[in-house]
Parts: sequence; structure tokens; C-alpha cells
Amino acid sequence: MDFAPHTGDDLAGMLAAVGKGDLDGLFAHIPAELRVTADLDLPAGRSEDEVLRALGRYAAANDTQAVCFAGGGAYDHYVPAVVGAMVSRGELLTSYTPYQPEVSQGVLQALFEYQTVICDLTGLPVSNASLYDGGSAVAEAVSMAVAATRRNAAVVSGALDAPSRQIVRTYGQPLGRDVRVTDYDASGRTPVPDLGGDVAALVVAQPNALGVVEDVRAHAAAAHAVGARLVVKLEPTAVGLLPTPGSQGADLVVGEGQPLGQGLVYGGPAFGFLACTDDQVRRIPGRIVGQTVDGHGTRGYVMTLRAREQDIRREKATSNICTNQTLCALAALVYLSWLGPQGLRDLAATCLARARHAAERLTAVDGVQLAVDGPFLKQFALRLDVGDPHPVVAALHHAGYLVGPVVPDGAAAGAVLVAVTERRTAAEVDGLAEALDRILKEHR
Repeated sequence: MDFAPHTGDDLAGMLAAVGKGDLDGLFAHIPAELRVTADLDLPAGRSEDEVLRALGRYAAANDTQAVCFAGGGAYDHYVPAVVGAMVSRGELLTSYTPYQPEVSQGVLQALFEYQTVICDLTGLPVSNASLYDGGSAVAEAVSMAVAATRRNAAVVSGALDAPSRQIVRTYGQPLGRDVRVTDYDASGRTPVPDLGGDVAALVVAQPNALGVVEDVRAHAAAAHAVGARLVVKLEPTAVGLLPTPGSQGADLVVGEGQPLGQGLVYGGPAFGFLACTDDQVRRIPGRIVGQTVDGHGTRGYVMTLRAREQDIRREKATSNICTNQTLCALAALVYLSWLGPQGLRDLAATCLARARHAAERLTAVDGVQLAVDGPFLKQFALRLDVGDPHPVVAALHHAGYLVGPVVPDGAAAGAVLVAVTERRTAAEVDGLAEALDRILKEHR
């Protein structure tokens, strides 16, 4: 049946309140050529059964059988059954912000524990309760550095993934922010740049978009020498083998949470994480859950330091991350609790061993070599002896192997990323190598 949300009297009253005689007057500022006046050319409605059949056909077109060696920020890690079981519980199955602590102690405590494990992963004392994704987390960290230093320039490593670089530009462009991108060298590492006194933030990734391990301590020293902040975008499983960025001098550590108990569904959903030093806590975006005691001395959890625009003046507010990625953040908490510190070390070591084996096997194929020679963990870039690597990537997909994406710029432009997680077997690596050998011969 038809749904009529407003009666004629309702509409007349609202139009009168804004000084308009009719609906056309309400939209008069929109040019006539941009307004839709005719009925939309839409198909007739369908029954529930017909809709389910149509959606089933669409779903069948998805390729869920290909062996995933694809990288670029989303990785095919195993997600244990306990993750889905826990976050599907009615007490947790919501992403809504828990504004009422008196009825939300369970979710608030879980978010407090999430913040605790993010602090452990990053080596910094303060974490928020999640952001939308890793790219926006980088841009938020740059904004925090700009506010802290009252400077307007950011120096960004060219080995930071291209989407994150673009998001930093997008956030900064309306504010006139000066975003400078530095090149990486033949090793795939970012040389320590000479920074000026106008620089608020130096941004690097660990490991970077090529999979190469950066010298975080050297970049921290360079940033701090001119009073700038070091922002590190962290691939979180890397700290199973590498020191935490905070222990090496990073002021802000952000990242994409997809590797932490999140599946691969069109690249998401996942979440962003952000941690910082104590002196920046009042500039942190989103929500922070704090621990306190009530009037009876009982421990409780509440949202605290709420410097969002519904709480203070808009021009002084931080970004409002409201109905957000909380459910994904809680999935990460379950995953990391299931894994434990030793499990995280074992995971990272397994990925490293299998990635090195894969690199050796694949570079044994004629016409394949590493694009950069820096140390890597679970992801590396391959240079293929063809003019355009994209047809090779497509042919590998047709053969049942997902690789990529293709590196868009810099010294390794045109190289193909390959990621090897704990799920990839020696037999799958052999299969990829054989398919790559055959396809390269066909494309030469």
C-alpha cells in the first residue's frame, strides 16, 4: 500500500513556516533543467520470492573460489568462528553510539577493552573507540598535528598507499593545507626528508604500501627536530614481529583494522584505529570510553572528553564519528583476544616465512623480479617483463588467482602487489607460479 508520511495540512504548515507557498517554491533555487518532472523509468515492484531470486543471481556472479594473493590494504586472514559468534550476540549487535551508560555498560566496557588492545598494538597511551577506515584515520591524524603545532604543511611518504594520500589531500584542500609527497627509493623505503619549520606532520606507513619495513625511529627524529609530529599508518599484524611505532617515537599511530578479524566483502566493512600521546587527547576525533566510579564507588564506563559539535562550538569541535564502526571494532577485540600476544607473533612469523617462500618461487619464473629490494613481511611487489601488467592480472584471475593491485606511481609504478597470509599454502604458491609462467609467455 502507499505510504503517506505527511498530510496536506502537515505540508502546508511546514511551507508556511519557511515562507513558501508551495513545494515548487521550496525547490526554486534548483535550475529547472536539473529537476526531475516526469515519472522515473523504474520497473514494477516484485514479490519477495522474485527479489530473492534476483539477488541470488547477482551473488552467483561473485568469485569466491579464487585463491587470494591480493594485497593493497585488505588481506585474506583467517577469521575464527568465535568472532562472528560473539559479535552476533544481541548485547553487541549494533554500531550505535552508547549514549546512555546506565543501560550500556556491556558495550562500553568492551569498547574500553578495545581501546586497551589498540594501545598495546601501537605503543601509545590513548586510543579512541574506532574511526571509519584507515584512510580517514590518516587524515584525522594530520588534522590533529596541524591543530597541535599551528602549522599548515604535511609531508607524506610516496610509499603510503595512494587512497590514503588522496584522502589527506581531500581533507586538507578546503583548508588550504599544503600536502607534499616525497618519493621512495630503489629499496622501497622512504628517505628521511629535510623538513622545514612549517611542517606539522610527517606521515609514513609501517610496513608501507609496497610491503617494505620503514625506519620509524629515523623519521621520528627528523620530525621532532623541527617540532613536527610523526604519523605512522600501521598494518596491525606487523607488530607481531616489529616494535610498536609508539616505542620508536611515533606521536600518532593509525591504521586499517581489516586484518583484525574482518572478512573480505567488497573491501569491507572494517574500521580505522587511532592512538596518540597523552598531550593530544583533547584533539582526538570520535568517541573515547573512560573508566570511572559511580556515587556508590562501583566501577563504571562512560564516554568522556566529548569535544564533538553537539557538545561544544562547531568551529572548535573534532570530527563526529557517531553511528560508526563499533561492531567491527568489537570484532577486532574478539579476534585479538582469541589470538593473544603469542598468537600474534606466530601469525606474523608464519606470514613472513610464507611470503619469503612465495617471493623466491615467483621470482624463479622467467621475466619476474622484485620491484624493490627492501625488507618485507607479508606483501611484496613484483616487476613483470610485460608492457602492461593489467592483462596479466586479469588472466591470473581467470586462472583462479587474485593478485594486485598494480602500483600506481613512484619507482615501482607498474609492479604487481602480492600478499601472502597464513592461509596460503605451498601448493597454492606453486599453482600461482605455474599460471604466471604460462600467462607471461602468452603475453610477450
